[in-house]
Amino acid sequence: MPLTEKELMERDAKRNLGEELLESIRDVKAGNHGKIHSLTMTEAAEARSKTGLSQPRFAELLGVSVRTLQEWEQGRRMPSGAARSLLHIAALRPDVFRDVLAV
Repeated sequence: MPLTEKELMERDAKRNLGEELLESIRDVKAGNHGKIHSLTMTEAAEARSKTGLSQPRFAELLGVSVRTLQEWEQGRRMPSGAARSLLHIAALRPDVFRDVLAV
């Protein structure tokens, strides 16, 4: 639950920002900094990204619902059959995909 304005002011009044910054610098110099997470894009997300199309437009061209496309992009479901072939074409040749299907 977010803090109220009054709670934020009370919290910030107790902070020593200079000391927090110095401590952060010491942590970075010591190699104690945030973890780096890498994400792998699904074939559907990569294909749509390469075409530069919005989810609604890309889903329309594939003949599926936006929700189905979202499920594919988030890796919760896998496309099959013709949809998988179209995604492969879109990933390899986004220009051809747009030209052929965006009639």
